[in-house]
Amino acid sequence: MNKKALRADLLLLLTAGIWGFGFVAQRSGMEYIGPFAFNGIRFILGSLSLLPLILIRRSRSAAGTASMRHLLLPSLAAGGCLFVAVIFQQFGIIFTTAGNAGFITGLYVVLTPIFGIFLGRKTGLPTWVGSVLTLTGLYFISAAGSAGSVNPGDIIIVISAFFWAAHVLLIDHLMRIKVAHNSAEKNLSIDPVELSSGQFAVCGVLSMIGAILAEPHTASVVEQIDPSLLDAGLFQWLPFPALAATLTSGSLHLSMEMLIPILYGGLCSVGIAYTLQVVAQRDAPPAHATIILCFEGCFAALGGVLLLSEKIGLWTLLGFIFMLAGMIATQWDIYRGASRRGAGKKIY
Repeated sequence: MNKKALRADLLLLLTAGIWGFGFVAQRSGMEYIGPFAFNGIRFILGSLSLLPLILIRRSRSAAGTASMRHLLLPSLAAGGCLFVAVIFQQFGIIFTTAGNAGFITGLYVVLTPIFGIFLGRKTGLPTWVGSVLTLTGLYFISAAGSAGSVNPGDIIIVISAFFWAAHVLLIDHLMRIKVAHNSAEKNLSIDPVELSSGQFAVCGVLSMIGAILAEPHTASVVEQIDPSLLDAGLFQWLPFPALAATLTSGSLHLSMEMLIPILYGGLCSVGIAYTLQVVAQRDAPPAHATIILCFEGCFAALGGVLLLSEKIGLWTLLGFIFMLAGMIATQWDIYRGASRRGAGKKIY
């Protein structure tokens, strides 16, 4: 492996680590602010944090990039799908651990090629082997040794994984679209960083609308699903309208415990990690990138143990191992193809 590829792999591992610890931020942040408001603030921050990278890329692009007008509809479509995925994920993480959330979200790695079948794409034996391993791991994680007991939060995050898979396929479709540049004959692709910033902005705005309309009713839904969370004093956030009012009046002061998870989720998980991914994938073979990013769940589990004192039992550990093996198995065709061809096309 040459030095560039090694550096790229290390950057991707750092990206997976930042994203994995982001699940810790998502869970701990829920003690102070509701799920819609948390997502709204962090994705708007994330969108804004990508603006410097966008300006740098535009200044260095000799061919030019698609206009903002051509980014509107793709951003609305991708941002709408992203909003559904993240709100299910954020709501589900209330009831489960950061480690479980990280690994179960990784289901999209397996679901994406399966969904691709309905779009006329071929899939091979590794996908089905990976699916069996992943589903076995999911059972071990969620049932935790009790066949009659399934964590409701895990089920909610499984639902989010379906939308993450749909989001991956949607992004793949949007990145193949060519748009006219002014009146020139040549067509340009949509810049992935600009699309990311646009979809994050859409997701953030939709989340803030949800914070105003739906968050006053969220606590009652949590109580119906798991009353013990509220009885234990966890997740006693103020609905966003009330939270905004208390902040404005000065009766509630921002604390570092409240700010750190939001800032980490917006600036680190979105801005820094995405920038690292873009830089790394210039020199990383696609098989390396896909497999290394699968370790996001491992970092989520590690962060949950170190920072949230989450317990990992034998069944949960077995589930993590099966799910990781399933994700890697699903990527075998990509790895084998890259090995034959050398460094192939970069993935988004």
